[in-house]
Amino acid sequence: MQQEEFETLVKELAQLDSVSAILETLANNEEPEVADAAAALIGHFSLAEIDGEKRIYHVFSQENDQGEPEEFAEWVMNDGDEMMRFIAWFFYTTFEITDKETYQAAGCAYKPVKRG
Repeated sequence: MQQEEFETLVKELAQLDSVSAILETLANNEEPEVADAAAALIGHFSLAEIDGEKRIYHVFSQENDQGEPEEFAEWVMNDGDEMMRFIAWFFYTTFEITDKETYQAAGCAYKPVKRG
């Protein structure tokens, strides 16, 4: 994907208002790598309330040292955070594009997440 195409896609995604809408749009992308990565993530998110915050987690299984599947949860963002957090997470996790690069592609200022 060329930089110009990436910028156009990120700007389009930034207009959407939910994780599911973003994943659906990505799953329909003409770039097979993007579409396949997004399709594989659909249905793998969970909302949990921790310390009074509703957090969105990516839930996945991985084999442990004994060869048995073990479930993990990765905190992606809080419910109510701007969708750019999820968009940046997707591109970093999938293609190792930094959060700063994704925010810049959307024409947004990057603000690092402070998690305590």
